[in-house]
Amino acid sequence: MPEFDLVIRHGTVATASDVFAADIGIIGGQVAALGRALGPGAKEIDATGKLVLPGGVDTHTHIEEPRGGPTVNADSFASGTASAAAGGTTTVIGFARQARGGSMAAGVAEHHERAKSARIDYSFHMVLTDPRPEVLAQELPKLVESGHRSFKIFLTYEGARISDAEALQVLATARRLGALTCIHAENHELIDFYTKALLAAGLDRPKHHAWAKPMIVERECVNRVAAMAEALDVPIQVFHVSGGEAAEEIERAQQRGVQVWGETCTQYLVFTADDLDRPGFEGAKWLCSPAPRSTADQAALWEMIRRGVIQNVTSDHAPTRYAGPDGKSAVGLDAPFTRIPNGVPGLAARLPVLFSEGVVKGRIDLPTFVSITATHAAKLFGLHPRKGTIAVGSDADIAIWDPQKKVTLTAALMQDANDHTPYEGMEVTGWPETTLVRGVTVVDQGKVLAPPGFGQFLPRGPYEMIQPRGVFPGPFNPVDGVAV
Repeated sequence: MPEFDLVIRHGTVATASDVFAADIGIIGGQVAALGRALGPGAKEIDATGKLVLPGGVDTHTHIEEPRGGPTVNADSFASGTASAAAGGTTTVIGFARQARGGSMAAGVAEHHERAKSARIDYSFHMVLTDPRPEVLAQELPKLVESGHRSFKIFLTYEGARISDAEALQVLATARRLGALTCIHAENHELIDFYTKALLAAGLDRPKHHAWAKPMIVERECVNRVAAMAEALDVPIQVFHVSGGEAAEEIERAQQRGVQVWGETCTQYLVFTADDLDRPGFEGAKWLCSPAPRSTADQAALWEMIRRGVIQNVTSDHAPTRYAGPDGKSAVGLDAPFTRIPNGVPGLAARLPVLFSEGVVKGRIDLPTFVSITATHAAKLFGLHPRKGTIAVGSDADIAIWDPQKKVTLTAALMQDANDHTPYEGMEVTGWPETTLVRGVTVVDQGKVLAPPGFGQFLPRGPYEMIQPRGVFPGPFNPVDGVAV
């Protein structure tokens, strides 16, 4: 009689703290045993010569989000999560957006409907574009209680951005409710000033997008939101830190004890502003915000990862087709950078690129790779230990890697609904050949096996990591209105 539903044998298991040889026994979709020479399984996988890693946890993904047109988000949840699974990711957190003037609860309900086609497990951040008092006081408590335990706010982008005064109200609400706020931190007024000056000078090509968003607009805003977090004693994560100066602001805040975590994205570790200056309109494929920086910024980000300042690396997957009436070229190949949709696709590329550029090239070790792609994200967003690790009692979300396999990345390998990948032609070493979610093989040798709807929503309850410290800059708690 088999002792396990599935046994993965003879592999090298890696977690965020250890690398060791072990078999993994799985029962009922969870890891039931780790050890040598485990008993028989009803099914078995021979992982000889392979790495057995926790499935990736990508906490910054834009999948099937509605837009105002003419461009569209290229992926459905079915295609986006197929791409994630093909790249070794087993959990995604996307964005349920509040329409300006509308209800956050309605935005969440609509996104739940879209997500019913997901092939892997998922959760949501709530994007607050209009944090009216009734939304903060009446809608958010119920939504947080039902498992939507993180907010996102923008401090730039017309139609999405909120004021500093509104941001403070969101942060205060997050503190009261025990939620984590994630922030797109760029100085809107500076960007607007630069943009108008560039357009007046006739400088409107894709490369000028980076000129409109120099590092100072990010550095200043990171400093500002860190000060807000410190003043209100509330934890935050800064999304998509693109270079050294912004990361240094996070490090300074961390050294003061502020609960601020930094995230960067794969594209900022491998692309630069020069990619926006490709011939013709081609640079539009690399147009994202913040803009890619320099090779010096890449080196600074790797150093900040090694020092633990940046602890989470995501894809910020934001797919827009290049061609066609709904793509990046929708308004023509001579469109100014202000009319080109922001964002790059990257769900399937994230883990292979980070493994190849990080582990294989000696920039980080294997446990750090596991931490920045799975474990820390699961902890920060209240999914650990169910997700993000290989341990008894955890979900059997596992990626089995061939660490020596060389693969040239192509759009077809990404298995999303986009018509291009900015990683086209990049050779990587190391590839996830088999991906399991809750003990079920969802991808094997490049073939996506999980049907739409296999994924489950992951409600997130209260957790210790984002509890406030109880420390304020002065003798007054401005959130609760009491002396301390």
